[in-house]
Amino acid sequence: MDSTHEMDLAGETPVALRAPSVSPASGPGPVPDPEVDAHPKRRRFTREYKLRILREADRCRQPGEIGALLRREGLYSSVLTGWRAARERGELGGKGAPSRGRPADPDRALKARNEELERENQRLRTKLEQAEAIIEVQKKLSTLLGLK
Repeated sequence: MDSTHEMDLAGETPVALRAPSVSPASGPGPVPDPEVDAHPKRRRFTREYKLRILREADRCRQPGEIGALLRREGLYSSVLTGWRAARERGELGGKGAPSRGRPADPDRALKARNEELERENQRLRTKLEQAEAIIEVQKKLSTLLGLK
């Protein structure tokens, strides 16, 4: 057998066709691509863009058309699935982005007023207890002094 057609030990790849191995001492290493950002930024898509892509995807009827659309736009199918779900929930139809965080409590003002009244009630109960204690002391003092 010729050395250019020698098979490796597994018998799969001819030795002549394999990439030459590079030892770490042979060079400084690969040069980074200057066009690639060291810290990539997360892409943000506008509501209009999402709706446009969804409309285009809805018009795709032939096999492979959606894949071609996703490749052209640089999107994953999971992104398209998420946008479809958001559209079904009505999050893409309204003005602006949906509010984030915990939903507003409609009874918030009532709860705040209730807490305020409970604090005032407790303060007045304490004041009443003090007034009753003072009246008891006055009764005992008047009994001791024989004013009654």
